[in-house]
Amino acid sequence: MDGTRERRNAGTKVGRIVGLAAVGLLAASGAYAQGPATKPVNDLPNPYLTREGWAKMPEGRTWGSTSAVDIDRDGISIWVAERCGENNCGASNLDPILKFDENGTLVKSFGAGLIISPHGMQVDKDGNIWVTDCACTGGGATPAAPAAPRGHQVYKFSPDGKLLMTLGKAGGGKNAEIFWQPNDVLMAPNGDIYVAEGHTSTDTANARILKFDKTGRLIATWGKKGTGPLEFDQPHALAMDSQGRLFVGDRGNNRIQILDQSGKLLDTWYQFSRPSGIFIDARDNIYVADSESGSVSRDPVTREKNRTEWKRGLRIGSAKDGSVKWFIPDPAENPPSTSAAEGVAVDSKGNVYGAEVGPKALKRYILRT
Repeated sequence: MDGTRERRNAGTKVGRIVGLAAVGLLAASGAYAQGPATKPVNDLPNPYLTREGWAKMPEGRTWGSTSAVDIDRDGISIWVAERCGENNCGASNLDPILKFDENGTLVKSFGAGLIISPHGMQVDKDGNIWVTDCACTGGGATPAAPAAPRGHQVYKFSPDGKLLMTLGKAGGGKNAEIFWQPNDVLMAPNGDIYVAEGHTSTDTANARILKFDKTGRLIATWGKKGTGPLEFDQPHALAMDSQGRLFVGDRGNNRIQILDQSGKLLDTWYQFSRPSGIFIDARDNIYVADSESGSVSRDPVTREKNRTEWKRGLRIGSAKDGSVKWFIPDPAENPPSTSAAEGVAVDSKGNVYGAEVGPKALKRYILRT
């Protein structure tokens, strides 16, 4: 099956960009050898310049934490879901879902009073906006809904903000298709919907991938909490390459697990360290945001701190062979901060966008000429 997101006109995690292939990023050699003891990848070149403050909030409004970012189907406008100036929208009447044009001007917003903790995002081939509410960063009633259960759901909005579909039950749960802390959402080219669930690392946490058809009917679930093959600890991010392979950012296990669309494990990669966000473009360049190495990462078995030898930042390479070519380091490695980019997206001009939880910002990275 062709998984290329080119058909959906530069949507999330795979787009129509020329990106880094235009400057010869992709490696020519074969598959990467990897394992838990993979040598840290910290010292690669950084061909990007950082642009802070390019996205302009309305007067009187400041950035909140954000991990949800994607590209509009026009290839240049940016969608982001931020947490209402704080780390959750529980008591806010602000719109968390924002659209900026390529100059950083806010052109659309919606979603007030509905979402507690926007976490993952996808723009599908029709331009619809999918957002997960992990309800994992605090909550509370809003003036618009003072007593109603909320959170732990996945929402599909039209480009104008009309709610088209809701997956999961308000307030959450841990059975069947009822979510507990959904992290990310991905729509395949055939319309199937994938949801990564489980934000905490407790022994009782959900940690699985759910597959739905385009109507929202549950087809299958894969995985459980653990460290073995097809087991997960904080499956934090989803992406799909041109072959239709599903990349799962298994953050708590410091790895990416690669699955086919039937849930079969195809490969496991450790060389991108601790993945919080993943974006794969139409040329199979892969961009992985590591927001936790070096400070808060813990061994999935012993729970001792690990990955202290790995630096946080954005690692960029090839989804074809797993090679890592470039590294945009976290500019402020101050433990216990969870760093800069947690979510990542790339526009049709090759500009990279890093959505930041700790620093509360959306940064833009442009290739040096």
